[in-house]
Amino acid sequence: MAEELKSRSEVEKKYTWNVKDMYKTEADWKKDVEKINELTEKVAQYEGKCCASAKNLLTVLDTGAELMETVEKAYRYTARLFDEDQGNSKHLSMNQKMMSLWVEVSGKTAFIDPEILACDDAKIEKFVKEEKKLAFYDKYIKEVRRLKDHTLSAELEKVVAMTGEMAATPGEIYEAFTNVDIEFPYIKDANGEKVRITDGRFVHLLESADRRVRRDTFKNYYKTYKQYLNTLAATYSAEVKTRMFKSKLRNYPSNLVAAVDENNVSPEVYKNLVDSVNKNLSKLHRYVALRKKCLKVKDLHMYDIYTPMIPDAAVEVPYEEAQKTVLKALKVLGTDYTDVVKEAFKNRWCDVYENKGKRGGAYSDCAYGTHPYMLLNYNNSLDAMFTLIHEMGHSMHSWYSNNAQPFIYSEYKIFVAEVASTCNEILLLEYLLKNTTDKKRRAYLLNHYLDSFKGTVFRQTQFAEFEMITNEMQEKGESLNAENLCKLYKEINEKYYGKDMISDEEISWEWARIPHFYYNFYVYQYATSFCAAVAIAKRILKEGEPAVKAYKEFLSSGCTDAPVELLKIAGVDLTTAAPIDAALETFGEIIDELEALI
Repeated sequence: MAEELKSRSEVEKKYTWNVKDMYKTEADWKKDVEKINELTEKVAQYEGKCCASAKNLLTVLDTGAELMETVEKAYRYTARLFDEDQGNSKHLSMNQKMMSLWVEVSGKTAFIDPEILACDDAKIEKFVKEEKKLAFYDKYIKEVRRLKDHTLSAELEKVVAMTGEMAATPGEIYEAFTNVDIEFPYIKDANGEKVRITDGRFVHLLESADRRVRRDTFKNYYKTYKQYLNTLAATYSAEVKTRMFKSKLRNYPSNLVAAVDENNVSPEVYKNLVDSVNKNLSKLHRYVALRKKCLKVKDLHMYDIYTPMIPDAAVEVPYEEAQKTVLKALKVLGTDYTDVVKEAFKNRWCDVYENKGKRGGAYSDCAYGTHPYMLLNYNNSLDAMFTLIHEMGHSMHSWYSNNAQPFIYSEYKIFVAEVASTCNEILLLEYLLKNTTDKKRRAYLLNHYLDSFKGTVFRQTQFAEFEMITNEMQEKGESLNAENLCKLYKEINEKYYGKDMISDEEISWEWARIPHFYYNFYVYQYATSFCAAVAIAKRILKEGEPAVKAYKEFLSSGCTDAPVELLKIAGVDLTTAAPIDAALETFGEIIDELEALI
């Protein structure tokens, strides 16, 4: 009998997140929507007068901060409801209403930064002397003025803000299509039972020890995407063109430079990563050769890349067991850390299992003044436990930052967003390896460690290289049609995995299923963060309390400095390629150990 997903109402309550911690009732949310409208109008009254006096500037900044804190909370509330079941039309309507309201708010407050930029330094200094409370906004004002060359007039900033809802459309179309409309076929699992392929089950099925299951899953999953390649190519092209509009308007030389500058990061950090990984592809090729040897196959295919190299060592990890193991692994970070993790498990910060219409993948998100929320699609695998501890790392980063910083300095930059999550994963791996005496079990965990490197450093850099090249193609006037995208993707895949891997035709269609290509050069940060996390975790396990203290200082720093500078607090300097090269050296050492074990 075919296994079907539960509807949202059928999921046991304790495995769902509690959105009532944000707003007890929908009426409470509506009150904040009214408040947003009132605060927006209050700020808008100061257009053209923002810097007329120190008092005006303080009023605008205070009111603007309160406005943004409120609008973010109200929006994130509707986003949580929508992601529970994206087929729920009421929650879709609420979420769309908030997106429209956010665009309206952005438009009516767009004058603030240009008017601050119009003030010279002497005038700002004079205002701070007159109104001491303005000193609180010193770092904010400096960050605004850092982007002076890329900030437009107040009128043009208002126009750009008005395009926000339109600019989000390609990503919204992609999300709606891949999460709600697209339907994958059934296959037979290892027991001969019919099971429908879903995004949540895809990787789990590819981990099967039964090669027929892996092949059927791979081919049927991508065959479904093949039907829509032209549509998805047009959607992705629209996303890149939207970026081009913004980057050109803001006087940036390219989409890449515009994206990284938003986080105060040099494009050289991005290029250093791609270059360093390309120089170390021989290590990935060694990994592929080892996988081929362990699986004892004549030809290694892309559908063989997820199944464990060490057979008969995979274990089921029920959610409750995963919680206990996570707490043990994180004990090295102190009771102040683990007490919050316990609270997250106890008080429904996590939405655990897949259901019909639920958003795929996993994430952590947090509105200031509320606890973080984690979306999972837990499937009782080792990978699922690692996803749990990964998202908990995001949540703890938000928790420390929000509790240490005021709202305007609390949101850490995307560039460092994956550090805490990946550090958690490495601490879990090291804990499991330390507490494993069985040779086969250790080999299985080393396999997982290698797969983490492969999936996060090599694979995400592969994505980053594809994204960099496709944006350059569009900027040169080349077409991002399905044929070109498929050709490029397969060429890069062949380069990364080498001669021992058969790059099946289906893998050329994989770009169509990667939602992160709509996140504006996000993926490279997975790789840089992983490399930073390797260094931080090693330091914590070696040095103990001094390293833990420095790490928590980093977690608590929010956006109080450039992200590369904040990482230096934890002992990592990503202005050089050294952390990347050191992490890849560790990858090579793990291959050595696994080769010796088998």
